[in-house]
Amino acid sequence: MDYLPVFLRLAGETAVVVGGGQVAARKVDWLLKTGARVTVLAPELGPQLALRAARGELTHLAQPFTPAPLAGAATVIAASDDPQVNAAVSRAARARRIPVNVVDSAELSSFIFPAIIDRSPIVVAVSSAGASPVLARRVRAQIEALLPARLGALARFLGARRAAVKRAVAPGARQRFWERLIHGRAAGEVLLGAEAAAAATFARELRTPGDDRGEVYLIGAGPGDPDLLTLRALQLLQQADVILYDRLVPEAILERARRDAERVFVGKETGDQGQQSRINELLVSYARAGRRVARLKGGDGYVFGRGGEEIEALARAGIPWRVVPGITAALGAAAAADIPLTHRRLAHSVTLVSGHAAAEDSLDWRALARPHQTVVFYMAVGQLPRIVARLRAAGAAGDLPAAIVERATLPTQRVLRAPLASLAALAAREQVAAPALLIVGEVTALALAAPALTPLPGDPLPGDCATIGAVA
Repeated sequence: MDYLPVFLRLAGETAVVVGGGQVAARKVDWLLKTGARVTVLAPELGPQLALRAARGELTHLAQPFTPAPLAGAATVIAASDDPQVNAAVSRAARARRIPVNVVDSAELSSFIFPAIIDRSPIVVAVSSAGASPVLARRVRAQIEALLPARLGALARFLGARRAAVKRAVAPGARQRFWERLIHGRAAGEVLLGAEAAAAATFARELRTPGDDRGEVYLIGAGPGDPDLLTLRALQLLQQADVILYDRLVPEAILERARRDAERVFVGKETGDQGQQSRINELLVSYARAGRRVARLKGGDGYVFGRGGEEIEALARAGIPWRVVPGITAALGAAAAADIPLTHRRLAHSVTLVSGHAAAEDSLDWRALARPHQTVVFYMAVGQLPRIVARLRAAGAAGDLPAAIVERATLPTQRVLRAPLASLAALAAREQVAAPALLIVGEVTALALAAPALTPLPGDPLPGDCATIGAVA
């Protein structure tokens, strides 16, 4: 390591900042948060620092830099726009063995400012050792996205109860108690802002410290791209002991889970009628054994994901659960293929249909064939010729635009567009395979070409996604 990461206590100590502009103002903001007594050395102050000085939040010495004001300082920051002044600050501070930071100059600094995630009293610092501050800020943003906004409130809640736990729980059982508490219902209630409920839950836990009840998280994994997971999904995946996942959950999403979590594949094949009962039994048995169980489903668990059946089984067994919605496949596929599901001129409603229902002939085909709407068929690949035939027989025009989105949101995504009458033949020729969604409606004919955007992390490379079309 080029630097030793440390946290410096500055409350009540003097911190000197040389410079009066915006960069200096940002450093002053952080110093004031620590409780430091800040002195700013600059001939003139910018608006932000001038306002703080007027409020008495800092001391302003309106003069050029001299070493004298450094006497007794705990730290010094050089943030002027004059490189020679910054170098002089560095020399003076080092001669007095005062920790010094020179903005944008690691060579002149004895310490550097990291990218900071502030969930006080939880504070996370990220550093690139001065090599790439922009990259450090990017890493900070990624970590910050994983941390609940009320994480600091949880730390204060737990800290206020340390003495009570010490009195009530035997030394050998304390770590296990804290781990269960941090990952349990009381912590979740604090993170949601329900601290009164959390206090009651904590009191119950303290009375029964050996009660290792488990719980289940029904998590929608979204359409496939791991960057489309919700923050709550990521947080719960990081605390689950066991993960039950299906075949629509890619490895990239499983990699976001806790490394030591047990993984159990519970994917169902077509015609496998008994697998859902087995899944229900696994959820109950793992939770009764005190495990935190994540039931990870592609898309959203409440949209053709049998989430309702699983919740019924948990309710009958008295197992607590939480539901985390995911981006359902219809929304993910449509967005990835630039197909608006509704449009003022073209579609006034959206209908989501199971392809299995098409096989069972339990649908109102006449309603599905009406114009000025969008119909999305899930699990439609195996039933595609039948779906097309039934829509045509119910009155849908042969030239009605339609599209198939295969492996939506993934780098290998394909979009096949064709009139309804020729779509099945196109899909057979291109050997379309699940997972794929069928979207029927005028909106699929929109040819939208967006201006080029700066790629985001995880975006497919140019050429990775294919669009295939056919004529009537």
